[in-house]
Amino acid sequence: MTQTAFSSLPLQPALLNNLSSLGYTCMTPIQAQSLPAVLAGRDLIGQGKTGSGKTAAFALGILHKLDSRRFRVQALVLCPTRELADQVATEIRRLARTIPNIKVLSLCGGSAPGPQAASLEHGAHIVVGTPGRLQDHLNRGNLSLQDVNMLVLDEADRMLEMGFQSELDALMDALPARRQTLLFSATYPPRIRAIAERFMQQPLTAGADAGHDNNSIEQHFYPVTEAQRGEALQRLLLSFRPASCVVFCNTKATAQDLSDELEQAGFSATSLHGDLEQRERNETLVRFANGSVAILVATDVAARGLDIDTIKAVINYEIARDPEQHLHRIGRSGRAGNTGLALSLFSEKEAGKLALLDADIDPLRQSEALPAAADLDRTPIRAGMLTLQIDAGKKHKLRPGDVLGALTGEGGLDGRQVGKIRVFDRWTYVAVDKNAAAQALDKLNNDKLKGRHFRVRRVN
Repeated sequence: MTQTAFSSLPLQPALLNNLSSLGYTCMTPIQAQSLPAVLAGRDLIGQGKTGSGKTAAFALGILHKLDSRRFRVQALVLCPTRELADQVATEIRRLARTIPNIKVLSLCGGSAPGPQAASLEHGAHIVVGTPGRLQDHLNRGNLSLQDVNMLVLDEADRMLEMGFQSELDALMDALPARRQTLLFSATYPPRIRAIAERFMQQPLTAGADAGHDNNSIEQHFYPVTEAQRGEALQRLLLSFRPASCVVFCNTKATAQDLSDELEQAGFSATSLHGDLEQRERNETLVRFANGSVAILVATDVAARGLDIDTIKAVINYEIARDPEQHLHRIGRSGRAGNTGLALSLFSEKEAGKLALLDADIDPLRQSEALPAAADLDRTPIRAGMLTLQIDAGKKHKLRPGDVLGALTGEGGLDGRQVGKIRVFDRWTYVAVDKNAAAQALDKLNNDKLKGRHFRVRRVN
């Protein structure tokens, strides 16, 4: 397939230079289909899953049109979950790093509204957030949308599934009538069609699933009794030994109990579900993304917006409630052209759900026996990295380079022993090789960062 270079687009030179420095040379299919229309000011309906490159498709359009001299909210991006909103905001900042003084503000539930209101008082160019919190700020008079010229609805189908119809209506009614609207959705049900007809002007369509397709994901199905599920999961983990794996459950209680069970058995595991506080959710996602935990046991809150390229396998501990959700689950693996692996456990009462799945094999007729326990290496899967938290972040002017420099300075770690570094407003997470964790902790505790000593701890 012929690839189109970003340099063929009429983007600002600063954006093109930054794309080149990030190693982005050619567009993904959805970017090639949508960016010319976005840059031309057209309304657009894009169908693409996580990993297809849709975030960059609308982020580049926003940044190209932005007037950084006008300190007003000029672009609004709506996302269904806090996790996706944070990832989108981070990606926009990364793409904007060569444009001076761009402020991107994330407004989501789970964080105190007071500091968010204070940030809004100081102004922002781009606001990314969840519908409920954005409507709250709008109703309180903290958020002005009168200067917005571009609206993005990211994962619009998911927002409707979560019951955000009234919030979406209120926000869109508060926006200027003359604006550009971009709608991205993995599916295109009638309710999405109704939004497009009501709020968009002659939208063009772009459809490209560059993230994965069924043929790029190897699926296996295993019949079990309810009593066998826990042991069956461990057998699959020990047989396939994925370096990173998401295990999907249907309820929060099951996810937490299963994570605890795996940890007690010696596996490197943690859970992600709706009962976690925001900071706990952030830490969980950071640790999984940086290789400090190998197994993430999650409810479907993580099925959308979990933007991690290195997921080697997905295991359905329970069959998803509907076929579309099954596709979203297994789509976390096999992204960006890589081959994925999806393993599903099912009981007799779940057989009806299997018949509805869009799989490249017949799940019932081609189901397989579980790996024999006697043939397995029973050594639990462990992570190779460990996460350290530094009690300093963007508010302290801390940057990833400062942390890397402190760790690899005189008498420090080899650069290959330092993994991903994630800087938040008031704290920073850095992954280090487990074998060098004590040395790294000692180095950060005894050396200064930005001329100061900050508290550092292990994140378990």
